[in-house]
Amino acid sequence: MNTFWRYGLLAAVAMSLNACNSQNNSNTTLLNASYDATRELYQHYNTDFQHYWYKQTGQKIHIRQSNGGSGKQAIAVQNGLKADVVTLALAGDINAINRGKKTLLPSDWQQRLPHHSTPYTSTIVFLVRKGNPKHIRDWGDLIQNNVQIITPNPKTSGGARWNILAAWAWAKHQPGGSDASAEAYLRALLQHVPMMDTGARAATITFTHRQLGDVLLAWENEVQLAMKQAPDEFEIVTPSLSILCEPPVAVVDGNITSADKRRLANAYLQHLYSDSAQRLIAQSYFRPVNPKIMAEYRHQFPNLQLVSIDQEFGGWRAAQQRFFSDGGLFDQLYAKPEP
Repeated sequence: MNTFWRYGLLAAVAMSLNACNSQNNSNTTLLNASYDATRELYQHYNTDFQHYWYKQTGQKIHIRQSNGGSGKQAIAVQNGLKADVVTLALAGDINAINRGKKTLLPSDWQQRLPHHSTPYTSTIVFLVRKGNPKHIRDWGDLIQNNVQIITPNPKTSGGARWNILAAWAWAKHQPGGSDASAEAYLRALLQHVPMMDTGARAATITFTHRQLGDVLLAWENEVQLAMKQAPDEFEIVTPSLSILCEPPVAVVDGNITSADKRRLANAYLQHLYSDSAQRLIAQSYFRPVNPKIMAEYRHQFPNLQLVSIDQEFGGWRAAQQRFFSDGGLFDQLYAKPEP
């Protein structure tokens, strides 16, 4: 064999090996696009799952994590972010990934896993300065004249949309409550919001590190983490009523390139329901859906009245259209406050 053909054969073999290695690397690397408030949870969970997967298969895997405002993450996946799985703040954001001609998930994606593909829940509570100088006890106290509220932008943040709907639900449930009184309350509340960050974690940083505002509206796990980091600076206030936050998970079918990757992605989400993962969920201050594990950690989750998105608002599609679409109630009440 002459030198030319020998080098050509070696090059072809090298290219074939590189292609196989690239395919193998692709099949053992997973990208999870998640929302702001899950950073700590998935730091722990990813390690747990890697150990589980290696024990089951002998295969070492790499998990990449992307975090940001839930709405922004949905848009990123829709626009080409090759996430294998999404673990977002609300079903509406996962539904939005299919917006336009490109379909990345089936319409029944939420029926694939238990509890409508929701392995943990949360709710919206308040974080205030130590001593609670503005005497904030419930939603009605947020519209005192001198209270400044920190909440992110519902156009980009799933947590912010839960905040808005929790506030509306509280007002609607007051004696004599109606759509009109809830609208008036929400208009007043938004007048107390000096600025809006794009995501829940950014809003937390604004309140805790930049020292802006009197009260932070946030995920229960966010305020618990803030308290853990600085117990002498803040207090948690649990309102009388809030909303049951259900952040679901899904495999992004349109981004899955092989049967091996699909098996890995499916197992990654299914393992969230295991006892070990449910304990990590509780330790990260999310509410586990496993009743046995929830009972173990009951002491860290206060009781309060929780309303659901389906019962109170007719589901996420209806709530998104009514409150957060262009020209919806949020735009009307925030952009055009009454004098």
